[in-house]
Amino acid sequence: MSENYQHRARKRFGQNFLHDAGVIHRILRAIHALPGEHLLEIGPGQGALTEGLLNSGARLDVIELDKDLIPLLNMKYASNPQFTLNQGDALKFDFNRLGAAANSLRVVGNLPYNISTPLIFHLLDNAGLIRDMHFMLQKEVVQRLAAEPGGGDWGRLSIMVQYHCRVEHLFNVGPGSFNPPPKVDSAIVRLVPHPVLPHPAKDHRLLEKLVREAFNQRRKTLRNSLKALLTAEQIEAAQVDGSKRPEQLDLATFVRLADQLAS
Repeated sequence: MSENYQHRARKRFGQNFLHDAGVIHRILRAIHALPGEHLLEIGPGQGALTEGLLNSGARLDVIELDKDLIPLLNMKYASNPQFTLNQGDALKFDFNRLGAAANSLRVVGNLPYNISTPLIFHLLDNAGLIRDMHFMLQKEVVQRLAAEPGGGDWGRLSIMVQYHCRVEHLFNVGPGSFNPPPKVDSAIVRLVPHPVLPHPAKDHRLLEKLVREAFNQRRKTLRNSLKALLTAEQIEAAQVDGSKRPEQLDLATFVRLADQLAS
């Protein structure tokens, strides 16, 4: 295969290939991969980050959905014994297949907007394997991940990700760093699973259910938005003011409500 192999970005895969050398270097510096570490890159595309990740001496698994990119990635990297290519859909991938030790896997990805939220939830289901995650996402998504209670960005995504992880909004990336340029700004976020959950729920699935229910009707008071799950008396028993709206509650308060639901 010739070196000037051209791959056209596919709209249906939400592809925008990163080409800005300065941004690539900044992302690699933020990840700071070291020899002996186990990295997983989701959606390597044409390999903008792949080269630098392999140059660190780390072991690198990649997951790529687009069959047309497989020959290009193999041509560039298959000769490196540290490189393993997994063709498939990251949303359906069984991360246990990678044989990673507990809390060791370092996940990296430039995630298409249409799969970013479900993929983050899929990864959180495997949080016990993961040491940290560095993602390029739409800036608005990163703002929601890093949000604090009280604002319009605070919602289900903020609460469930912060339940599992520490969130750091590292820096923003403009559309010109990509080919084709997306219509939105992007940002790099670091997610680090908590070694010990700061607010463990009796049942985190119930917490997820309760948070979803609350924010499905975020303009309503808790007394109204949660009435299918909790009575006004139960909300009060959890020491929560039922006249508040969901965005006014912090993570610890949502956990108290979920534990009330679990009891």
